[in-house]
Amino acid sequence: MPTGALVITGTDTNIGKTVVAAMLTLALDAAYWKPVQAGTAEGTDTLTVAQLTGLGPERFRPERYLLTEALSPHRSAELDGTEIDPLALTLPERVQGSRLLLVEGAGGLMVPLTRRTLFIDVFHRWGAPVVLCARTALGTINHTLLSIEALRTRNIPLLGVVFIGEPVPDSERTICEFATAKRLGRLPRLDPLNTDALRAAFAAEFRREDFVAA
Repeated sequence: MPTGALVITGTDTNIGKTVVAAMLTLALDAAYWKPVQAGTAEGTDTLTVAQLTGLGPERFRPERYLLTEALSPHRSAELDGTEIDPLALTLPERVQGSRLLLVEGAGGLMVPLTRRTLFIDVFHRWGAPVVLCARTALGTINHTLLSIEALRTRNIPLLGVVFIGEPVPDSERTICEFATAKRLGRLPRLDPLNTDALRAAFAAEFRREDFVAA
């Protein structure tokens, strides 16, 4: 597999992008990195992905910033008495084993890292293709189209949209047609949520070649 990176981001927070990241880490034989973790009381997203995938520590890069409060990173950093340096967030030139690196953002695209820098500004500097995670629930058309417009205004490549939740075919179609965006698949709510369920969901709904082609 060629060395490279994909950015996993969402239209909002708590929509399931960490579960999507875990699914893709398994399916693509990838490595995972959460550069900024805001909130540690209930564990970290890196720990969640490790537990869901059962993969060893060599597949995970340590967080660059590990912040205590589950708030916007800029505020969580202030409360911790630190300031995020956006220039310190650089994609590695090489991942062990030449694996694809999946990089999970914090919240949505417009989440502030500092009082001057949004996460989308870092994505623009990276130039890596983005996988946008979106709910299927009511309101997703507006949120998703706005997110896609923000990406394209900054010339950030969009690989496609992963929908999360119950099937709502018309909303998914409407988004992809208006945005001329690729529908990568839909991840249903999984119960139980475990490694086997993630593998089965990818096999049923997604195509590996849609991701590795990037």
